[in-house]
Amino acid sequence: MNETNAPRAPEIKTAAGDNLDLKDAFGEFMTTFEAFKDSNDERLAQLEGKLGADVVTSDKVDRISRALEEQKRTLDGLSLKRLRPALGRDGRSMPSEHKDAFDAYMRNGDDRQLRALDTKAMSYGSGQDGGYLVPNETETEIGRRLSTLSPLRSIASVRQVSAAVLKKPFTTTGPAVGWVAETAARPQTATPVLAELQFPTMELYAMPAATASLLEDSVVDLDQWIASEVETAFAEQEGTAFVNGNGVNRPKGFLDYNKVAEASWAWGDIGYLVTGVSGALPASSPSDILIDLVYTLKAGYRQNGSWVMNRKTQASIRKLKDADGNYLWQPPSAPGQRAMLMGFPLVEAEDMPDAAANATPIAFGDFGRGYLVVDRTGVRVLRDPYSAKPYVLFYTTKRVGGGVQDFSAIKLLKYGTA
Repeated sequence: MNETNAPRAPEIKTAAGDNLDLKDAFGEFMTTFEAFKDSNDERLAQLEGKLGADVVTSDKVDRISRALEEQKRTLDGLSLKRLRPALGRDGRSMPSEHKDAFDAYMRNGDDRQLRALDTKAMSYGSGQDGGYLVPNETETEIGRRLSTLSPLRSIASVRQVSAAVLKKPFTTTGPAVGWVAETAARPQTATPVLAELQFPTMELYAMPAATASLLEDSVVDLDQWIASEVETAFAEQEGTAFVNGNGVNRPKGFLDYNKVAEASWAWGDIGYLVTGVSGALPASSPSDILIDLVYTLKAGYRQNGSWVMNRKTQASIRKLKDADGNYLWQPPSAPGQRAMLMGFPLVEAEDMPDAAANATPIAFGDFGRGYLVVDRTGVRVLRDPYSAKPYVLFYTTKRVGGGVQDFSAIKLLKYGTA
């Protein structure tokens, strides 16, 4: 197979053919995966021979693997496109009074209705900087899209608060308990000791621009427009922060906590296993270390476990087999669902590190119990028609926090020897 004959991702067509396009895209994805398995089986058979794998065969496997990645992104795009409502107003329920007032403000800067509704909301910590709360319909739409686009948000716990900081108590030592005879004295038990986790919310902003013709077009739903414009910017920033954020003016990512070998794990640390090879998986039985990582979690966490890695790491894992010759990585069973690795869903997070010496490119855990995303209610928009004339800027902000809430629920695989 040459480069021109490599499988290609299907084109995303118009909304009228979305259902057919999605079905065709999924069929092509499964066909490409079967071609990948055949080529990789040939490569593995050559590796077992005396001469090793042929360069042409290895290149063929890599090309098909890249085509799989492209087709998976196209498939995800088509699935997401089906979830998006149309921009027109046909078939919509009657807008709320707040929505009407907000629409007038967005289109022509008329904030008299908003002022009459007394919904002016000053930004946190700075009374002179104003902004208007978006209607509930818009805030809900932004949150729904973020849960689809932001990898960690889609599997973490999400909690809404009205304050600037969420404080969550937890027990470090519980009361003393024990067995006693029916008539024996019951000694007084120790008092439980509580500690507190804090999750401050930080400001996240985007500044989409609109033309006068867009704002004058009454058919365009500006709620949907603002949600679609900020979704990618918010999702990208959130994805980076939830993985690698240092907690300074942004959420604290789970990779920023102190990491220790699993044998030395204590509350407040993220435990890891080592591969025993610097920058790589073991050459012999590489899947064994993945099994070990799964079973570092207790059963209560393991049943809801998910893998988290970037696409480069996933491409290398895709080539692995178990002792029975079955591929560890399995494609999604239907459009819109996740690929599976050893029976657990795989979440692709591009902000996870690449495979390198002493890097931790693979995480496994129950992120619903392990990581908490905190959303402060209210998304604010400030209309700016002056800074970038003839365009109108919409300074859109929301406050988000995050951090690990259960250090027992997330484990890492370190590509190193110690």
